[in-house]
Amino acid sequence: MSAKKETLGKTVGVVLAVCLVCSIIVSGASVGLRALQNTNAALDKKSNILTAAGLLDQAGGDISGTYSKFVEERFVDLSTGEYVANPAKGTGKDYNMYGKVAKAAETSTAVEGNVGFSRRANIANIYHIKDEAGNVSRVILPIHGSGLWDLMYGFLALDADGNTIRELVYYQHKETPGLGGEIQNPAWQALWNGKQLFNDGEVAIQVKKQAGKDDPYAVDALSGATLTSNGVQNTLSYWAGENGFGLYLQRQSWKS
Repeated sequence: MSAKKETLGKTVGVVLAVCLVCSIIVSGASVGLRALQNTNAALDKKSNILTAAGLLDQAGGDISGTYSKFVEERFVDLSTGEYVANPAKGTGKDYNMYGKVAKAAETSTAVEGNVGFSRRANIANIYHIKDEAGNVSRVILPIHGSGLWDLMYGFLALDADGNTIRELVYYQHKETPGLGGEIQNPAWQALWNGKQLFNDGEVAIQVKKQAGKDDPYAVDALSGATLTSNGVQNTLSYWAGENGFGLYLQRQSWKS
């Protein structure tokens, strides 16, 4: 009996030791890779912004260098449309309008309407794209809203007139491949170039069937993806409206 107990005790001890060693290795790997994961996430964000800016091909392999040269991040109080200081300044972290900020009552606002989220941050990140002379040539606005399955995240790129759309780039979604997933199809993305966001100060852009290439205020809906197309429409209507970037776009402070 004592031999069996001793054998059982040793077995349990070995198992516990192996589990402990494995947990230490996994924890160490997680901590060690966190910095790399954060770096890759930041690089991916810069890449998507450069795509919206029409500068990704120009960047070649130097994403960070091109971003630093042509992109200026600013922060906007959505209730006034005015620029404010970086809310995360001095924290050692980047400000993220989609993080905890968008959930905390003191830093966010309740949202009404069919957009797929209940609160949005009071302060939003926006991005100025500057030409070689330092003039703002495009304004990049982060947008998000519901699709068929979940929220869809993207960037809307406007000319310096604050009205002419150049790019609508979706970079994160869970839409069905071949249907709603076509929001990332370059052919559909190209349809947005030159469309007008506003007409006489009102949000006019529409996503609809048989929009017609000559209609400056409409883009063809995705075939077989009505709910995704409606989601894009609702997203643009919200973020271009008075509760989103509407006041900011009216002020056009980037021209001053």
